[in-house]
Amino acid sequence: MCKPDQMRILIRLMLLGLACCALGVEAQPRYDFSRLQRERLDRGVVAFKKDGKVIIQWRTLRSDAVGEPFEVLRNGSLLTTVPLTSGGNFYSDEILESDALYEVRGGGINGQFLLKADAPDGYLRIPIERPASQMNERGREITFSANDASVGDVDGDGQYEIFLKWQPRNAADNSHTGFTGNTFIDCYKLDGRRLWRIDMGPNIRSGAHYTQFVVYDFDGDGRAEMMVKTADGTIDGMGNVIGDASKDWRSTLSDNTYGRIIDGPEFLTVFDGLSGKALSTVPYVPDRGEPGSWGDNYANRSERYLAGVGYLDGIHPSAIFCRGYYTRTVIVAWNWDGRQLRQHWVFDTNSPQWRAYAGQGNHNLRVADVDGDGCDEITYGAMCVDHNGKGLYNTGMGHGDALHLTAFDPTTDRLQVWDCHENKRDGSDFRDAATGRVIFQVPSSIDVGRCMAADIDPTNVGVEMWSSDSKGIRNIKGEVVGDARWISTNFGVWWDGDLLRELLDREMVTKYNWTTGRADVLKRFDGRFNNGTKSNPCLSADILGDWREEVIVRNEESTELRIFITDIPTPYRINCLMDDIPYRLSVVAENVAYNQPPETGFYLGPDTTVVPFLK
Repeated sequence: MCKPDQMRILIRLMLLGLACCALGVEAQPRYDFSRLQRERLDRGVVAFKKDGKVIIQWRTLRSDAVGEPFEVLRNGSLLTTVPLTSGGNFYSDEILESDALYEVRGGGINGQFLLKADAPDGYLRIPIERPASQMNERGREITFSANDASVGDVDGDGQYEIFLKWQPRNAADNSHTGFTGNTFIDCYKLDGRRLWRIDMGPNIRSGAHYTQFVVYDFDGDGRAEMMVKTADGTIDGMGNVIGDASKDWRSTLSDNTYGRIIDGPEFLTVFDGLSGKALSTVPYVPDRGEPGSWGDNYANRSERYLAGVGYLDGIHPSAIFCRGYYTRTVIVAWNWDGRQLRQHWVFDTNSPQWRAYAGQGNHNLRVADVDGDGCDEITYGAMCVDHNGKGLYNTGMGHGDALHLTAFDPTTDRLQVWDCHENKRDGSDFRDAATGRVIFQVPSSIDVGRCMAADIDPTNVGVEMWSSDSKGIRNIKGEVVGDARWISTNFGVWWDGDLLRELLDREMVTKYNWTTGRADVLKRFDGRFNNGTKSNPCLSADILGDWREEVIVRNEESTELRIFITDIPTPYRINCLMDDIPYRLSVVAENVAYNQPPETGFYLGPDTTVVPFLK
């Protein structure tokens, strides 16, 4: 039961949403995205059963007018006697005994979804095919589980397909020795059809830091490709081998190199998203060279990889592949035009002018136009690299595990960064994303391994932030406004009907209760999260339905993926979040190394009556 002051705030949020939708207010995004070569999405219609009802949702697109009218049909019969012109894209229907074809019409882009009579309650089911078990070097069985995922439209129909990484049971962090099983990547249609499987082979070690795969339409043909680091023995989706299949570069020395890969050629490959065919393979830049040049001699720091996508020229998407962050860091931009994979530029901290940038990278990155010049920059932990491959700024605060970049302050269109550090000195810092100017800092004598940012409390202006040693929840001025001990420091998700963000961790959605300082459980998922204590879903992103985010998890046996969609109505009609380029690019990099939640390039929260993309 809500307390009176909490109820008043909830009523204010609801009235704000109704007023905005009734007025048809529409704000422009922070930057002009009209020049960008980008994907073309369909209506994203989805229907699912929930507690005796059928919930139907669909996307609002950037091409839709304010107050765009929509009609909902079932098996050709009109359900909406009056077109829906305001409120969220949400309709509730009765459950039938047979299959039902739902259609949404409006905006010149109609969409359909076939709901099967035997569909499960509360989620969409996607059957997946677990790879056959392997045997390790000691003759023991290695089994596989579904791990990180990404999305891309591989056939140009406006619907996302799911790219799924399979991880062996003996996957290992770089700091550990030992052989691992192979890594596999599959592509699935939403109906469960597997389009292809890529076997990364024995010379790509399995673990969070090795296989950073990025999915995007790089050449502008309307169909997504995938890029990933490959090696001798990688097998593409057509059965073709990359490099020399007879080579095994894994070390058999009984020392700290045992099972590691410290020699052999390294490649970067672009794969066709529809067939899984290797389209082009080039040498990976930079090569590892002498492992000791990266900070150790046993292929730990040399094998730390990150990846992403950015519009570095303000028009075309470039793939970004990186090596190293504890000491030397190299970031390389690549362009794919459908025929050739070309190097765009290289940023290397071995270059004298960028030597001070060494050792500043995180286990993740963010890509967005932070300085408003129409081109994307790469926020790489405590440093930022400009769109032209030159250093933009460097705070010198060093390596960290988590990073958040969004518009924290509703009174300005500038982007900010909340970052945490391992050096037992710098703690956490909140800074301007364009200049690196520190707005406030919370020093710490411990390794601050986690930090989180989300607008969870409407009694404070802007996005709140906290970390594993922030001494509480802080507002954008750095003031302590709550106790962070009782809330998750992991993922955020837009799940319920208001503009506050919820928290996602350990197979559940929780909502911060600003009157008690605790987190209330909104949803428990019937499925499993990944990556141990990191506790990540396969993916969370706005891939279907209205602007709220879906959560993709695996079942215990890894025989199916489950896409959970919120069943809570909302008064807000907001464009699909994938229409926001910083959000879309953060989804691309969500699975990279230590997973981070996607974040918008505009302020999305209760402190404004004008929300970008509001319809």
